[in-house]
Amino acid sequence: MKRIMIIGSGGAGKSTLARQLGEALRLPVHHLDAYFWKPGWNPTPNEEWDSFQENLVQEENWIIDGNYGRTLDIRMKQADVIILLDFSRWVTVYRVIKRRIMYHGKTRPDLNEECPESLDFEFIKWVWNFRKTRIPAIIEKLRKYSDKNVMILKSPREAQHLLDRVRALGVEYFKRGA
Repeated sequence: MKRIMIIGSGGAGKSTLARQLGEALRLPVHHLDAYFWKPGWNPTPNEEWDSFQENLVQEENWIIDGNYGRTLDIRMKQADVIILLDFSRWVTVYRVIKRRIMYHGKTRPDLNEECPESLDFEFIKWVWNFRKTRIPAIIEKLRKYSDKNVMILKSPREAQHLLDRVRALGVEYFKRGA
């Protein structure tokens, strides 16, 4: 196990979990939002984005967090472990609002500079509906990767338990099949 991908709704804590696992396992962490969003919240063109990810997943070791549904397969094919954070909408919406307040006028550590924290109704709606509109397709896609160690965490408590076990057992935790 050297390659871990983390997906889930905005506000689920993908970047935080990625950073904490990276520290515990001493693996490089890549926050896709930091690569995708150019200054001023300008997106990376599709062809460039695909090429970037194809190169990134060839690295020997990584933890990558972020959704980007169109390109999930690029990461899923190369990942050893896939972690889906499938938290309630109440948790994720609360967290995106809290994050907006915490980083008011600032750029989060997992984003590119010149992308100050913002929040609009469309994003809140996307987060609120994520379990209904996105999770079924993600679960269906995960079925194609039965050779991977897939972990679906349903609550922040389950994510904390995973982190505690990884801190105690290191990479062996994933080899045991949890």
